[in-house]
Amino acid sequence: MPELPEVETVRRGLEPAMVGARFTKVEQRRPDLRFPFPARFVQRLEGATVRALSRRAKYLIADLSTGESLIMHLGMTGRFTVELADAVITPGEFHYEPGTMPIHDHVVFRFDTGARITYNDVRRFGYMDLAPSAELATCKHFAGLGIEPLGNALSGATLAELFHGKIAPLKAALLDQRLIAGLGNIYVCEALFRARLHPEAPAGIVATKTGRPRESAHRLAEEIRAVLNEAVAAGGSTLRDFAHADGSLGYFQHAFKVYDREGEPCATPGCGGTVERIVQLGRSTFYCPRCQRR
Repeated sequence: MPELPEVETVRRGLEPAMVGARFTKVEQRRPDLRFPFPARFVQRLEGATVRALSRRAKYLIADLSTGESLIMHLGMTGRFTVELADAVITPGEFHYEPGTMPIHDHVVFRFDTGARITYNDVRRFGYMDLAPSAELATCKHFAGLGIEPLGNALSGATLAELFHGKIAPLKAALLDQRLIAGLGNIYVCEALFRARLHPEAPAGIVATKTGRPRESAHRLAEEIRAVLNEAVAAGGSTLRDFAHADGSLGYFQHAFKVYDREGEPCATPGCGGTVERIVQLGRSTFYCPRCQRR
């Protein structure tokens, strides 16, 4: 599933084509994706102008002139292709090509600028919804989400407050979307490695008994922000089925220190350790047992 940096790069790829443009025609080619489309989906979009395109966790949100917002989630294989009046932008290559046959083109947006944006989703785990813009914070998609890891709310003090007294493994706590929204498996592995924290350690180790942040809390917050910002700047990991909205590839995958490097030497100079893999919550965790001691 695309993680936060991948979704942010898609947002940046869609933004120039969508913001300020008016929907002139919307093609909804099936009644549902992962969930049914909202009632009168086409009619509620046609004629609306996109005022802004933002991201909340792994959701894309188009603020519309009608007072509603178009909410989009890529699922596992969802991707957008942008075709402009003077150019057709084709998808890039993938580690595992998901297929881009027209049969999987489920939604097509046409704008008054001449731009055409097609949503293709082989597995149909993505979905779209419409909600009143003034009620986004309390709608079903966002009501239970935690803080944004790239926002100002993330700090060592915040992590200490969220994790104080928790015995759940640190990695599990970081993946809890009710605490921090948008963190995924790849970048949590990378952030924990950089912060030299063991993924199975109790989450509460980042706080003192009184709930004050330890040095490890500040270090972890800094590394979470750093690894996400670096990935966004590089264009995301492009793992498996993900590609940018403009079809280009990102290169952060080449900067992975532990993720998907089981059995390889640790990247830390002088460490001499070997990257190991364990399974937590049904997901692979990669770490260096020397750099990340319990």
